[in-house]
Amino acid sequence: MLVVSSVNKPRLRNRCRRDRMRRWLSAGCLSGPRRRSVRTHDRPDPTGTSGGSVVEPRGSNSTADPQSSVSTGSQRMEMAVDLQVSQQKNIILNHEFSEGLNYWHPNCCHAYVASEVSGLLDGVRANSGGNYAVVTKRTESWQGLEQDITEKITIGVRYNVLAYVRAFGDLQEPCGVQATLKLENQDSFINYLFVERVLVAKDHWGKLEGSFSLTSMPKRAVFFLEGPPSGVDLLIDSVTVSYEEKSTRFVTNGAETIIRNSHFDAGIHNWSGRGCKIHRHEFGGYGKICPFSGKFFVSATERSQSWNGIQQEITGQVQRKLAYEVTSVVQISGGASSADVRATLWVQAPNGREEYIGIAKMQASDKEWVQLRGKFLLNGVASKVVIFLEGPPPGTDLLVDSLVVKRAAEVPSSPPPHFENVLYGVNIIKNSTLNDGLNGWSPLGSCTLRVYTDPDHLFRLVAGNSPAHDQPLSNHYILTTNRTETWMGPSQTITGKLKLHLTYRVAAWVRVGSGATGPQNVNVALNIDNQWINGGHIEANTDRWYEVKGSFRIEKQPSKVVVYVQGPSPGVDLMLGGLQIFPVDRKARFKNLKEITEKVRKRDVVLKLPGLNSASLHGASIKIRQTQNSFPFGSCINKTNIENEEFVDFFVKNFNWAVFGNELKWYHTEPQQGKLNYKDADEMLDFCQRHGKETRGHCIFWEVEDAVQPWIRSLNSHELMMAIQNRLKSLLSRYKGKFRHYDVNNEMLHGSFYQDKLGEDIRAYMFRESHQLDPSAILFVNDYNVEDGCDSKSTPEMYIHQILDLQERGAPVGGIGIQAHISHPVGEIICDALDKLAILDLPVWFTELDVSAVNEHVRADDLEVVLREAYAHPAVGGVMLWGFWELFMFRDNSHLVDAEGKINEAGKRYLALKQEWLSHADGHIDAHGEFKFRGYHGTYTLEITTPSGKKISQSFVVDGGDSPLVLIVKL
Repeated sequence: MLVVSSVNKPRLRNRCRRDRMRRWLSAGCLSGPRRRSVRTHDRPDPTGTSGGSVVEPRGSNSTADPQSSVSTGSQRMEMAVDLQVSQQKNIILNHEFSEGLNYWHPNCCHAYVASEVSGLLDGVRANSGGNYAVVTKRTESWQGLEQDITEKITIGVRYNVLAYVRAFGDLQEPCGVQATLKLENQDSFINYLFVERVLVAKDHWGKLEGSFSLTSMPKRAVFFLEGPPSGVDLLIDSVTVSYEEKSTRFVTNGAETIIRNSHFDAGIHNWSGRGCKIHRHEFGGYGKICPFSGKFFVSATERSQSWNGIQQEITGQVQRKLAYEVTSVVQISGGASSADVRATLWVQAPNGREEYIGIAKMQASDKEWVQLRGKFLLNGVASKVVIFLEGPPPGTDLLVDSLVVKRAAEVPSSPPPHFENVLYGVNIIKNSTLNDGLNGWSPLGSCTLRVYTDPDHLFRLVAGNSPAHDQPLSNHYILTTNRTETWMGPSQTITGKLKLHLTYRVAAWVRVGSGATGPQNVNVALNIDNQWINGGHIEANTDRWYEVKGSFRIEKQPSKVVVYVQGPSPGVDLMLGGLQIFPVDRKARFKNLKEITEKVRKRDVVLKLPGLNSASLHGASIKIRQTQNSFPFGSCINKTNIENEEFVDFFVKNFNWAVFGNELKWYHTEPQQGKLNYKDADEMLDFCQRHGKETRGHCIFWEVEDAVQPWIRSLNSHELMMAIQNRLKSLLSRYKGKFRHYDVNNEMLHGSFYQDKLGEDIRAYMFRESHQLDPSAILFVNDYNVEDGCDSKSTPEMYIHQILDLQERGAPVGGIGIQAHISHPVGEIICDALDKLAILDLPVWFTELDVSAVNEHVRADDLEVVLREAYAHPAVGGVMLWGFWELFMFRDNSHLVDAEGKINEAGKRYLALKQEWLSHADGHIDAHGEFKFRGYHGTYTLEITTPSGKKISQSFVVDGGDSPLVLIVKL
């Protein structure tokens, strides 16, 4: 039995030891906003190399000399327009006390929140009509309510303070209430910065307005309200500490842009070469190439590195936490005929830390102009920002017609798809059973189709999971011969049978004929207006029939759709039976999953209240509220993310686990041999520990060769083994006991770099040594496409075989990681994969979940499919999203929150599911002094109101188990 301990009130920090002398104002901390100068000429290259020359070609008809003040050329330059973006950002959390006193702390006194629900203070109504805080038991005038704002403030920014305050108690005349900033410096010396003071009375609310700005960054900053005499209660209705973000724009050809001279009308003024030379050209001035628009374009020449290109410093023109859209028209010339061109941002923080942000990538050619488009966002404060174009190989000129950077427009929300007359579970394939010969079927290519009968029923139609199971079973199949290309096979036109945004499931049985020299890929594919879509993939041998499982969805109305089966090598016969394509009824599946979830994730609870007269408690009301579900829901985070206050707020409130996107990977911690960098990982781990978040370690090694840094690829076998041993010892000794999980060697189903270099046992060695160095960590395998049937290299059966092989070699595999970068998921397919993996009796985690769909309602449905399957399956131990914030995701159109903090439909669905999986109960104590309920595993609070009006509040935890949990409540 578990004894329930009473709820601990929030522990007050020891703030009462401060000097009670009259605090003095630190005038040195007050200043007006400073204007940052922007240097645009002769700027050194941000990488530390020479900046490159700015060259205007001789004989050019340019009207402006870039080295002199612009005269006639200035008429062509953009007109600077002061479009100051005035968005007020409040840095105070829970500013209206809708979450109780969350984020707030009473300073050596007591506080509570009054409302119409919980009760008002002698009828005092809130100024806003909602909640207000009551600060009471004040024995000193400086005692009040405070909030730590250290991570939310920046030097040189003016913050505006607005609060509605009031006094209550034995007050004969108005008294002062003031806003103060407590600044703890690096040497632990404390300053108190006065913000503003207002006189208030006990019969009405007062409005406190003021502002402050800092010239140096303190170690810790706390904002608080104080002032009324001792014994008088301080009432606080709402608090806002906001700052105004401004960004100056320029207008070019009718479009707003922060880029100066974005179409090169004023020569190459404001531009420079990044490690190369740049030239401006007029119509026909560079071979036979003409500008795409306007009269000019620029070439970056004498490029000796791929990162050489054209750049402009935009320091002061971009603001943090605002999304910007980049558009550039580019072409290449000389050297390569086609190459990638990238737009990149170089950012330097005030502490000197450098960061490169990839914005966009596009393959350019030497034949035509192409448009490069992308977005970016700065999370933290930047002391210097440079945007540049790069990418083609050395010796290839990069041509730029224009570069425009402007505030990203808000993308209108997609309407939810509307489905009518959908026959869920009905197969759209004509003559699927082949009872009518080849009617409806045709060969793709010059191959030959024949229908045969299998007298032994060696394949079967999908039954049970398929709503089409009421169709008669068939033992007919198509044999495809005379195949001279891999894509040849049986096909059927299904144009007009598909609905937009609807998820279709694919099921089929396939077999390959004799003559194959090894395993053969077999794929159900769709040709939609000459675009290939994968409908399921399997690796088959000649020994038996294989089931293909897959899914797909179309987003645009097609003119022609053909489904076909392909894949084996030319000359290898292909057999197909029982092909089904049918729309999936997700709502019906959800109903079934809810019933399963009730059994898997809930437990019966009996609360007993012994030691008192049962009759005195009989009928007492009890209120049970679950405050947190114990199931791990986590997210990927990156170093720059935690500099964004809104990102942090969403993460802290809605996730209980974290995994680092890149900061723990080998190429990040040791980019050059022997030069270790754990600073980012240390800071992120500290962030997680401060906020009480568990962490996964991703990853110790990465088996895919492209993910291995060049210096490691250059090592011989002996040197590589030494490097692996040093990596293990360095990482696992440093963080021993701090990461709950490690992905030991990422993606071993898809890569073989270390195994090819050092033999098959190296993988098990990595697990064995990791366990020796940190026995407390659970060691995971981690791979992708295991759950969706779309990849012949990573079926559940292959994953199981790999894990068993590792275990036979002594590898202490403790968990199975499913990455789940999934598109158009089908619950039954996911469940089938989980059922198969569950036979290993190891916890299965979705380690990198994201779903991608342009329509956010469809994205929300996809996310719900995976989350419900995961939460309902007893083998699943946790779910980690691979990010949630726009522009910081592995895949486009997979975010839950847009770049500037707006929660989309997918985010709302995630939050709704989190709320659904919290249990609450209201009732009365029975005659035996007991109360029974069934609830999800997690943390709860209970409140008992006795018949005499006495209230008792306690907390307790419901953990997993099959038998009822009996809890003794000590009163």
